[in-house]
Amino acid sequence: MEIKNQANPTHKICLACCSWSWMKFTFLAVLYCLILSPAAAYDPLDPTGNITIRWDVMSWTTDGYVAAVTMNNFQMYRQIPSPGWTLGWSWAKKEVIWTMVGAQTTEQGDCSKFKATIPHCCKKTPTVVDLLPGVPYNQQFANCCKGGVLASWGQDPSAAVAGFQVSVGQAGTSNKTVKLPKNFTLLGPGPGYTCGPAKVVPSTVFLTADRRRKTQALMTWNVTCTYSQFLASKNPSCCVSFSSFYNETIVPCPSCACGCHNIKNCVKSDSNLAHKAGINTPKKDNSPLLQCTHHMCPIRDYWRVKMAVTNFNYRMNYTDWTLVVQHPNLNNVTQVFSFGYKPRPLPIHDTGMFYGMKFYNDLLMEAGPSGNIQSEVLMQKDQNTFTFRQGWAFPRKVYFNGDECMLPPPDEYPSLPNSGHVTLFQSYKRQPPCF
Repeated sequence: MEIKNQANPTHKICLACCSWSWMKFTFLAVLYCLILSPAAAYDPLDPTGNITIRWDVMSWTTDGYVAAVTMNNFQMYRQIPSPGWTLGWSWAKKEVIWTMVGAQTTEQGDCSKFKATIPHCCKKTPTVVDLLPGVPYNQQFANCCKGGVLASWGQDPSAAVAGFQVSVGQAGTSNKTVKLPKNFTLLGPGPGYTCGPAKVVPSTVFLTADRRRKTQALMTWNVTCTYSQFLASKNPSCCVSFSSFYNETIVPCPSCACGCHNIKNCVKSDSNLAHKAGINTPKKDNSPLLQCTHHMCPIRDYWRVKMAVTNFNYRMNYTDWTLVVQHPNLNNVTQVFSFGYKPRPLPIHDTGMFYGMKFYNDLLMEAGPSGNIQSEVLMQKDQNTFTFRQGWAFPRKVYFNGDECMLPPPDEYPSLPNSGHVTLFQSYKRQPPCF
């Protein structure tokens, strides 16, 4: 994405000491790298972001239980777009799924030993997907049937939840005999998520339909899945370019920011292939078809007084996208044009989320004339901190759809001309409190 290193005994002892010191250094270095590995699913802008799967046993059956499964996307800035989430696990015993409401498994498995009633799924490792909108009412469940699409929590909490009901057989009929599923996996729609083990938690309390009486699940367990941008892709998915009114230079995205130019995996903007019928259709392996650029990112952002987001992926329409920016002056936002905006709910509001307005620009079209959306942001000037010097005017971090974008090196930021420091600085003080 783009936004415009034969001795005497004494020496032997010394050598041994040095070796031990080197071993300690190597161990500490490896430990440090493991702690700070990019595979670690920690994001300083969304430290508690995760997807939590809650499994509530609501009733016992003759050979198992009926459970309500709820998936909450507690990630502030990352949604799950089409084609949606895929949830999998391994049964602890010989469980089967008798029926499902609001979701379905992708395979039935071998159910040949069942004669009278055939289960919905007999696989040891079932894979579950959401139903599409418009299914009959008797197949629906609360928060189901959205094609697996989940909004980010920061954008729309009411649309950041999914649910389905599952009837499990051959599973045990009490809290002591039921065994928790293992090895949970979540794809959304590509890789990147790692799920922890299921853990029994206090049973969920529900309100009845009239909200006058409380009921309680017979048993509840949670599974927490976290996202790692590094696990999702070895390359960033977006990059940022900078320009400024006080410098004629446009600082582009770093070369090969998201991979290097390869004629086999990109399309020239003037190529006939770019206009071939069906070229915009997503593929099952989620493979992109990018416009040939020096940065090879699907998305590019520009940050100026004006922001623009450009789509270079011919096969992807980004629906309900989010753009997160960290900048000290975002604590003084006056007005945002064309985009929706929400500040980060922290004491220091240096981070904000921009997103498209429904039915106006919530859909960022594929590469081409329609693959560009723009906005302008007005912010009050704080005379104690505002400056044009040393790249202060540019963002510290930029995320698109929850993935951190590659920024140009700080020493390449547009700089003030030597003769313009005083003039520009005095000029901005005389202007109204916005820009």
